[in-house]
Amino acid sequence: MIRTIAFLLLSAALFTAPPPDTHARPDTTGHNASSDTTLVVGSKKFTENVILGWMATQLWRSSGLAADHRAELGGSRFLWEALVRGDIDAYPEYTGTLVQEILSVTDVTRSTLEETLAEYGVSTTEPLGFNNTYAIGMRADHADSLGIKSISDLRRYPDLRLGFSNEFMDRGDGWPSLKAAYDLPHEARGIDHDLAYRGLRAGQIDVIDFYSTDAEIGAYDLRVLDDSRNHFPEYRALFLYRAELDEQAPEAIRQLRRLENRLPADTMQQLNKQAKIDGIPEQRVAARLLNQTFDLAETVTASTTSWVERLETRSVEHLILVGLSLGLAILLGIPLGIIAANVRIVGPSVLLLVGVMYTVPALALLAVMVPLVGLGRTPAVIALFLYSLLPIVWNTYTGLNDIARSLRESAEALGLTRMAQLFRVELPIAARSILAGIKIAAVINIGTATLGALIGAGGYGQPILTGIRRADLGLILEGTVPAAVLTILVLGTLEATERFVLPRGLR
Repeated sequence: MIRTIAFLLLSAALFTAPPPDTHARPDTTGHNASSDTTLVVGSKKFTENVILGWMATQLWRSSGLAADHRAELGGSRFLWEALVRGDIDAYPEYTGTLVQEILSVTDVTRSTLEETLAEYGVSTTEPLGFNNTYAIGMRADHADSLGIKSISDLRRYPDLRLGFSNEFMDRGDGWPSLKAAYDLPHEARGIDHDLAYRGLRAGQIDVIDFYSTDAEIGAYDLRVLDDSRNHFPEYRALFLYRAELDEQAPEAIRQLRRLENRLPADTMQQLNKQAKIDGIPEQRVAARLLNQTFDLAETVTASTTSWVERLETRSVEHLILVGLSLGLAILLGIPLGIIAANVRIVGPSVLLLVGVMYTVPALALLAVMVPLVGLGRTPAVIALFLYSLLPIVWNTYTGLNDIARSLRESAEALGLTRMAQLFRVELPIAARSILAGIKIAAVINIGTATLGALIGAGGYGQPILTGIRRADLGLILEGTVPAAVLTILVLGTLEATERFVLPRGLR
């Protein structure tokens, strides 16, 4: 039994050892930006936004500013909350998204946008030049065969399969309002934007939403349906940034403003094509454009890292996420399981609470965490910790609850105190069940930790997200294979440790 308790405590200590947080946001409050102050650019998880994010990052670096790019941080709400909190300094956004989605609870209009943003401590550049509005479309050959030219024409074909990006499904100018505006009889399902294009090409979906500068429209011969009722507003691209940078880092803002009115729609579509169709990394696409436009060939370069270097970095990030969250779950989950099994008044409430927490969708939990604790490792660890509690608490409870009454009575007859019964009789008998819960939690944790990439926590989820966006199987495998190998190694380690710490009679 002593070995069992020692194993559990040692595991928790190892898992919760706080390594340096490489995702911590530098404190720039009250200081002028200098070489030791790192400015952070964020971007959403679609190609165009990543390219724009790299443009800002590289312009800052070319002017002597230290800058990092946190790419593919999920949707608009993640980036907005991070900007308002000060976790990032700037990110590319669109006027339509600001008016229709982020600030939809206010009476903001395009003319009052700057005043409203100022209330949040946010400023904006002028538009960059192109309008990337939403559009509805389908394969050109399919549209021609049905005689469909506009969104209104869809009403004649209620059996068409509609698949829209998940964000579009709930936006103020998205599917609900589009359906009402055109009186469409269809039902739509949510799907990742990049996967929707593949479904459309494969004939599994008939109609999807486009961004009007998407490279796939021309490359795959797709038809943009006429928005005859002008449902979609303008989506002029611009940069949002923390207003205090006007005084703290005026050079950074001057560099952002160099992009104003320099990117027409056809240029942006061509940049998207280079990244998505031709497979050129976004960092390099952005560098080429900046070098051609501003003659910065000597200062703007697209650095690359080897597969081994990426694997090492992502492995460390993933192990930190899993180790910290699982260790905390062990420290709290076992005591909660003991309470659930022995304190009848609160036991059912404990089990119900951890069960309900486990049913909260991971993305929803991350979205709640970002406004509270920001981007990076901290919200990811908290979310993973909450998900790891269920198997540990329930297995501890079950292992203790299933102990035969005769054994408990024998322990009482020997005159053992209640604590002695727990640590010398009950926990050793329940140890296999407890360790099984830890194994289950570890497997769940390793897989779920890939979602941490959506909020800048890194890990194996980063190449997976990038691979899905680029339709690059190699990048997807770069994240999934190491995650699978890590799961096997962790399970093997826990299995070997179990044989070591359990008394021979309980093996």
